[in-house]
Amino acid sequence: MNEYVNVERYQQTLSKVIQCKTVSHLDETETDWGEFEKLHKVFEEAYPLIHSKLKKEIIGKAGLVFTWEGTNPDLKPIALIGHQDVVPVPEETYGDWTHDPFSGDIADGYLWGRGAVDMKDHVVAVMESVETLLEEGYVPERTVMILFGYNEELVNNEDAAAILIANTMKERGIRFESVLDEGGGVPKLRIPGVIQKDLAVVGIAEKGYADFRLTVEATGGHSSTPPAHTAVGILARAITRIENNMYKAEMTPQLNMVLDKLFDSLDFPTSILGKGLSIARPLLRPILGAIPAAASFMRTSMSVNMVSGSPQANVLPQVATATMNTRIMPGQTIEEVKHYLEKVIKDKRVKVECIGGSDPAPMSATDTPSFKAIDEISTELFEKSVTVPFQVMGATDARHYRIVTDQLYRYSPFNIPANIFLLFHQTDERMTLESMEKAVAFFKMYIKKLT
Repeated sequence: MNEYVNVERYQQTLSKVIQCKTVSHLDETETDWGEFEKLHKVFEEAYPLIHSKLKKEIIGKAGLVFTWEGTNPDLKPIALIGHQDVVPVPEETYGDWTHDPFSGDIADGYLWGRGAVDMKDHVVAVMESVETLLEEGYVPERTVMILFGYNEELVNNEDAAAILIANTMKERGIRFESVLDEGGGVPKLRIPGVIQKDLAVVGIAEKGYADFRLTVEATGGHSSTPPAHTAVGILARAITRIENNMYKAEMTPQLNMVLDKLFDSLDFPTSILGKGLSIARPLLRPILGAIPAAASFMRTSMSVNMVSGSPQANVLPQVATATMNTRIMPGQTIEEVKHYLEKVIKDKRVKVECIGGSDPAPMSATDTPSFKAIDEISTELFEKSVTVPFQVMGATDARHYRIVTDQLYRYSPFNIPANIFLLFHQTDERMTLESMEKAVAFFKMYIKKLT
């Protein structure tokens, strides 16, 4: 690797950024905006060239937008996006953390704290890479824009900062060559005799997101004279029917792409078994469909997560409700899922309504300069790397930018063990120190290759 990276500055800045408790809340009056101001101050002190040479804007309550003007205005800009906010840490779990969740401690080969994986590591790496390029005198031909929201973790939020920022770009007539967000990574797969690879997983598609409310209304009354089925009973049967009639798991094009790459990466002699499984792929469908993590790649998922009924044990419920979350496969829509629920429930006493969400984002192409840059740089940086296009299960800010680009990619270039990769939103969230240099180098190389 020929890229210079100021690893010490990156680590110290990330530590300070994690100490900023930028927790987002649906009720914005509960959000401590002073913590976002503190984070912005950290950036000002760590990255003076960005703040003196790039145009800086604050959009919304705390959205950060930096514009690095290129020398050729005819080229569409690229966008590096992310979010500054993190999810809360429940007070009752503080004692379970090895290090305080907002300490930013550097110890035992890790940098600890909420946001170390999701996604302050990524955000600071973008800033670090641009500051270093400015120090080196790099001048882009294509404009580079940095766009950081502040409430991505709220997911189903009409006031999403990403919506506001994307709409602002659209109103200005800006259309991006591509947008790069979080969502993938470079997990290390190390199973002796099976596979010894780093999978550079790049999100080229994203499931849709929709919350539905199921409602049953009844007369109510005293529980000493109950009907055959209370509102809760009717609702319970509807929930059971949903859980017994999930969408059928299918061998989707996205899953087949992942399997193709995995089978080609297996070590001998396991690779022989892999070739056999590839030929007998239809037989894998029921096996993978029975594994929740695999099934999420194969179908629209549905889970009932909240229920309510009577406020008291001896009172018949007048209204019973259940709230469920669905993650919708590309090719389907919120309206189609609503009709499916009504068909499965088969009871007109149960009202089904969507209370918020967005349809799946279209799949981005893999033959574009931006995707090829991700592939080529990852192959150069990570010696065991295999680039795998995949479908992101969760919701990212990237979906809001489809109004200003056709090419949305989700990739965080941190080469880490699989167990660290899965620590977002978890106790003891942390990032390996050894992964940081190449992550910053990736963004330097990505910017130079595309601009």
